[in-house]
Parts: sequence; structure tokens; C-alpha cells
Amino acid sequence: MKIIKDQEFGGERPLYTLHDATLKNVTIHVGESSIKESGNIEAEDCTFEGKYVFWECRGFKTTNCLYRESARSSLWYSQDGTLTNCRVEAPKMFRRMKGIRIEGCTFTNAQETLWDCDDVEIKNSRIENADYLGMHTNNVRIENYHQEGNYSFQYSKNVEIRNALLNSKDAFWECENVTLIDCEINGEYMGWYSKNLRLIRCHITGEQPLCYCENLYMEDCTMGDDANLAFEYSTIQATIKGHVHSIKNPTSGKIEVDSVGEIIIDENQKSPANCKIKVKE
Repeated sequence: MKIIKDQEFGGERPLYTLHDATLKNVTIHVGESSIKESGNIEAEDCTFEGKYVFWECRGFKTTNCLYRESARSSLWYSQDGTLTNCRVEAPKMFRRMKGIRIEGCTFTNAQETLWDCDDVEIKNSRIENADYLGMHTNNVRIENYHQEGNYSFQYSKNVEIRNALLNSKDAFWECENVTLIDCEINGEYMGWYSKNLRLIRCHITGEQPLCYCENLYMEDCTMGDDANLAFEYSTIQATIKGHVHSIKNPTSGKIEVDSVGEIIIDENQKSPANCKIKVKE
């Protein structure tokens, strides 16, 4: 492989169509499309300042690299991209990509990141300012993860998240086949209009969680004091530990809970209106 070391590039398309190359301690200054239409690229200890760095790239790995805020929209339309121990300060990363691997990374401004992507793995990473992260992104596996940002993983399918903290309002709206294991999710209106959402040993806070859900499954979960008016118009099978503030108009299924402050069944309940609620206390 060609080695490019201790160099600086700027302007438009300085390394356009580069293939089979390793970049070491390289700085890409402000400009556009620096490594566009490339393939089989490895970058180590590099700094990216320009936009549209890895567009239409078939295979790239960046390790211990820094993506400055000015490097927004740098990872689009590519396949098989890996980021390891990187710091990403730029928004709008990863669009219409397939085969993404992220490990040990920190994203400080992940707004509108991971859109319309497929086959994504994220491990041991922290993502901040992540409003609208993961929209229309499918086949996702996440582990040991911390996220700050609202409206995450809307309209996404086949997602599994383990050992994570998500502070995210309106998370998992209209998602399908999503499983959360040993997670904490804080934010209002979680999971509305979802299908086949599974929560195992999770803690949920925020107002009106898990409404309008189809085939919602919960196992040994807990809910915060502010998680009120839960499960409205949802079909559900749930075992919940501890106390639930209030349950309102679930449609069908079964809920087992240690204690509940209020169960609201009114004239607006939808058919078949036969959900069984078993309170231990």
C-alpha cells in the first residue's frame, strides 16, 4: 500500500480517487471532497477539517483521528467504514452508508447523524447533541453506549441496544423490531407508534411513555415517578417491577406490576379493550 505521512492538503479534491493507501499524521485542511471516490484507505492520527472527505468510498478505516466541526457531512454514500478511537466534532456524519463500525469514539455534535444507513455496529462510545440520530437506519447493534440527544432512531428497523444510557425525547417513534436490554431511557413520549418493541430489564422515565405501540413486550422493567399515563392504546405483554405512576387505556394484552398509582379506563378506550392489569399490592 502507498504510504502518505506527515503531510498537509487543502482545497478541492487533493486526494481524489485515491486507492490502496495509508495516511499517517496527515491533515486535510478546509476544502471539499478530499478523498472522494476512493477505496481501501487507512488513516491513523489524522485531522480532517474539510467537508465531504469519504464520499463514495469503498472501504476505509480511521484510527485515532480527529474530525473537526468544519468536516461536516464527511461520511456519505460509502460502504464498509470503520472509526476506532476517534473524536468527531462534526454534525451530519454517515448518510446512505452500509457497513459501519464505530468503537471507542466520542461524537460531540452528532446532529442528524446516521441517516438512511444499514448494518451498523457501535461499541463503547459516547454521542452528544444527537438530535435526530439514526433516522431510517436499519440492522443496528449497539453496546456500552451513552447518548445525549432527542428524536433518536425514528423509523428504524432491526435495532438491538445493550447496556446503554439514552437521554432522548421522542426516541424510537414508528420503529420496528427494536430490542433494548439493560438500558436506561429518559425522555418524554418514548416509543410511540412502534411495532415489536422489546424492553428487557430497562428503566424508563418521562411523560406518556409507550403509547400507540403494537406488540410491546416488557420484562422486569422499572419506571420513573414521572412516567405517567403509560401504554395508552398499546397492545402489551409486560412485567414491571416497582411502582408505576399511572396506566391509561391499554388496548389488549397483560400487565403485571408491583404497584400503580392510578389506572385510567375511560370511554375513549379502543377495542378489544380487554387488557388485564394485575397489581401485586
